[in-house]
Order: sequence, then structure tokens, then C-alpha cells
Amino acid sequence: MCGIIGFCRWDGGEPALAPEPNCPLLGQMFRSATTMAPESHLEAHGAADAVARVMEGLHHLEYRGYDSAGIAVPHNGVLMVRKDVGHINEVDTQQNLSAMTGDIAIGHTRWATHGGVTQANAHPHTDASGRVAVVHNGILENYLVLRRELLAQGILFRSETDTEVIPHLIALELQNGHPCLEDAVRAVCAQFEGSYAFVAMHAGEQGKMVGVRLDNPLVVGYAEDGAYLASDVLAFSPHATRMAQVGDGEIAVITQEGVRFIDAEGCEVQRKTVPMDCKWADTALNGFAHYMQQEILAQPAALELCSMREHKELIDAAFAILGARQVVFTACGTSRHAALIGRYLFSKVAHKFSDVLMGSEFGYFAPALGTDTVVIAVSQSGETADVVEGVKLAKQAGARVVSVVNRPSCLLADMGDYVLRLKCGAEVGVAATKTFMCQLAVFHMLAHAMANRVDEGRVELSHAGELLYKMLHGLNYSLERLAFSLKDSGHFYYIGRGINFATAMEGALKMKEISYIHAEGMPAGELKHGTLALIEQGTPVVAVCPNDETYADTMNNVMEARARGGYIIGISDVPSDSFDYSIPIPVVSPLLYPLLSVAPLQLLAYHMSVLRGCNPDMPRNLAKSVTVR
Repeated sequence: MCGIIGFCRWDGGEPALAPEPNCPLLGQMFRSATTMAPESHLEAHGAADAVARVMEGLHHLEYRGYDSAGIAVPHNGVLMVRKDVGHINEVDTQQNLSAMTGDIAIGHTRWATHGGVTQANAHPHTDASGRVAVVHNGILENYLVLRRELLAQGILFRSETDTEVIPHLIALELQNGHPCLEDAVRAVCAQFEGSYAFVAMHAGEQGKMVGVRLDNPLVVGYAEDGAYLASDVLAFSPHATRMAQVGDGEIAVITQEGVRFIDAEGCEVQRKTVPMDCKWADTALNGFAHYMQQEILAQPAALELCSMREHKELIDAAFAILGARQVVFTACGTSRHAALIGRYLFSKVAHKFSDVLMGSEFGYFAPALGTDTVVIAVSQSGETADVVEGVKLAKQAGARVVSVVNRPSCLLADMGDYVLRLKCGAEVGVAATKTFMCQLAVFHMLAHAMANRVDEGRVELSHAGELLYKMLHGLNYSLERLAFSLKDSGHFYYIGRGINFATAMEGALKMKEISYIHAEGMPAGELKHGTLALIEQGTPVVAVCPNDETYADTMNNVMEARARGGYIIGISDVPSDSFDYSIPIPVVSPLLYPLLSVAPLQLLAYHMSVLRGCNPDMPRNLAKSVTVR
């Protein structure tokens, strides 16, 4: 889940686009100086400078990884590499990245998997001669075997990463007779086990980059002045007008003549390009201090857009779910909490029982799947490795898949028999907010489609969006004051029942993700089965207890926590003297309460993070898209 980018200047003429018959990584090529906009910030570097474009792309990709960064460019027959620990701006200051120039460059922002956060482990990685450089996403599961074989041949390693075996192996293949970089890459990929996407560059082949993927995303973007290669469309969203996906196991070759695709056997393949949705990829802060704040306050509008989806796509997925003997949600993190609420919606609205399994555990249940199973795969990015792997097993067993995703181009969308997109635009903050809200909206609409009540579901979501807008703007200041009074707390506990317990879990996740305070969410009935032992005088206990069928039972658990000295924060549409602090929400249909209850929990976590001096957009040790298992 890193950010990778590359650039290669066109030598003139129109770009050779693919025919149309039917970590992040970024490679990029530009045609000529005259195509650059006069207001471009690249002017100081010369037209279409590789490093300037790489730097720009890395800033767009930094939310995917930000513990280290680096860039490689050809220089006098070798590759000059500058890299270091820190955010991109910090590495630029330390290594003067922006002073580098060239016609071709690759860059990377890292989220550590193999090896600690050190300068040596930062990407790009090179072979011993410094003539092959690689930036990489994913995990090579057999890298230790490959590393031992290379060590036995006298090759020395500079890092602890799995990535470093790639440039060494490519260099050996080039020495052993493969005539070009793409052939060498094809040969080394045959030796790998695991999932990956990487971009390689060879100093001996000026003006060429090669990208390849297996179970990790890789996309080509086409702009008026060149072409990009990326694992995330945000990398090229300011410039590209069309895009094409690199197929699984395929290689994209970018040269000064254009872009071509070859398969694992070396045969040329054709890839269809589709228009870029530049509005989807808008990542402007628009005056907000942080993306997370912007994305929380954008939820009412996102909710409205999400509900205005085609009737047919809902009905098609609904019929598939209704006709299945077993229905299983698979998701991770915030998406799993949304799935838990979706399960309640299916049960209450459509009387359809379903189950929810963590993505990391789902694969172990594969033997129980079959042609009478529908799997609902939920992932904001559409590339969560655990979910993708489970879906593969499900499809092998004959199950049909409903993919619920946000990104316009992603692995799960390609794998889905039915695809329901969130349509809420790019979410840059690592902690999910508006995508969670829109996942709930999709499940609300899908449940009503299963009950043949789609229009009723739309009206309810529209009404909830209006109430959410008023509530968010009315509560923002009071929640900031509450955060100030609680910012030194060491522990938070969140409780709820029924459809509300997943909201409690999501509130706890937001708090620990971005404020680094221990927080635990649970069904309220479980409080007395162990957790009450941790409640002391002043311990914050957040109770999600709107006036639905769970209210009386949840209030009993509130009293238990209060009797042990807990500081009770109640989220409810019913005032109560049992609350030390009350967060009021509007009265709505019981099934809409999660939409309104979760928003103040997101805002509370946001303000806690800021007051504690944390960066809510880039929490430590976390990245937005979890593309490793």
C-alpha cells in the first residue's frame, strides 16, 4: 500500500494510445514542452520535467504510505537515487529531491511491511551496479528463498526488504541474455510467489519504464501530453483524461514511442481506455484544515448522491441475494462495521438472514461456499488484500459476488458479478468517514430493493441527509469543547445494542486510529462480562442509545457503568439524567439511527486528534489501502 510513480518524456508526435476493440505505482511520459500549461508549477524545471511530475504524483499518493520516500533518475549511465525517512516534504528538504531533473524518473512513498523504517529500506531499490531500479507494492512471499539464492551467488543486500530481490534478479536476467527490460521482468515474475505491482527502469534503456502487476492494482492514465502508469488514479488525476487497467499478470511498457501491453507469454494484448472521472478524483482541501474534517462535513451531500443510483443495478443485486441459500458479507475494519449494520438492515427490511466474516478469516470458511452462496465484498478501495483473496476463493467455489466499492477502477469491481459503487468521490483521510456513511446508504437501498420498496428507501435517505447536515453544523463547536475536557483520557469504552453496536465499534475505531487513545467498542450486554472491571472513576463510556427497541436494555448497562464511576456520554434522541454529557441526535426511523449516531463520534475523534497534536489525515503506522495480507 505504498505510492510509486515514474516519468518518461515523449520525443515528439502524438502519444501511441492502446487500440480500443472492446503501492501506488506511477509511470509517466510526456510528449513536448509546448503542451505544458503556462501556469504549470513545473516551469522552473523545464517543460515536462520527470522529477517535478513525480513529486506532484507522490503528494497525491502520500495517504497510501508516508514513512519514507525516494526518487531515482538516470544520470551518466547509472541511476541516481535519493531517498530518506519521513514525509515527502521532509525527504525533499533532507535530500533536495526537487533539484533532480531528467527525462525519466520513478518515485515511491512507503508504508513499511518488510524491514523497519530506515533510509536503507526506503524505495527505490537498485541492483549492485546501480543500473536497475525498482519501486514496488505488495509482498513477495518467497523472497527469503530468492534472497538466499542470490547471496549464494555473492550478491550483497543493502536492505531488509523483500523488494530488493527484484532489481538483482532483473539485472541477472539482463546479463544472461534477455535483450530488453520487459523480457527480463517477464522472466523474474515467473519466479515470484505472492502479490505485487512494480515499476522497473534500466539505465541501459533510455526512455523506458516497465510496470507489471499480480493481484495488486496498476492503471495507465492518458493525458494530452503523455501517459501515466499508477496503482492509484489519484496520482494522475490532475492531468489524465482517459485510463486503462493493466490486466492481472500483464506488463505495461512505456517508451518514447507510446504504451504497449504484453502478457506473461510475451504476446501483445490490447487494452480498452475509458474516460477519467476527474470530478471523482478532486482532492482540494477547499479551506479545511484537514481532509478528515472536510470529509465528515461532506457526508450529507455524499449521502444524497449515493442514494440517487440506478434502479436496475439495485434490483439485479437484490434478486441475486434473495435467491441465494446463504449470504455472507466479507470486509475489514470500518467496512466490516458497515457490513454488520447491513446485516441488520437485510434482516429487518427484507427478512433475509446473512452473516459477516472478517476478510482475514473469510478464506478459512471457503469449503462451506458453493453456487448457492452470494458473497457481498465491501471495501472502500476495492483492493483490500484479505477481501480480494477471499473473493477469489469464493468465485472458485462457484459463489456469485456483489462488490461494494468506492474507487472507479479496482480489483473487486473487476471480480464482481454485480458492482455497487459508493459514488462519494475520493476519500483522502486514512480514517474512513464518508465512505462508511455511503456504505450504510448502499445497504439501506439494497435492503429496500429486496423488499420492493426502493422509492421509500430513497426518501428516507434524503430526509436523513437533511437532518445530518443541520446536526453536524450544530454540534461541531460543542464536540470540540468536549474533546478538550477529555483529551488526556487514557481509555474510552463505547457500547450499543442491536443495529447500534456496530456504530459503537466504529466510534471506538475512529478514536484509537487518529488520537492514539485506547478505545474499545462492544455490544452493551457484554460490558458486564469482563469490561466492567476496567471502569474507574472518570473513565469515558460512550453509549449509543437512541430511542429504538434497544433503548431500555442499553440504559440498564449505562447505569452499571455509571455506578462504577464511568463518565457517561450519551448519544440519543432522548434526554436522560443518567448522562454526564449528552450528544443529541434527531428522531428518525430506527434503521436510520446509525447514519446520525456515527457522525458526532467521527467529529469527537477528529477534535481529540487535533487537540492531542496528532495528524488525523495520516495516523502513525496506518495507510489508507491495505494491499498486503
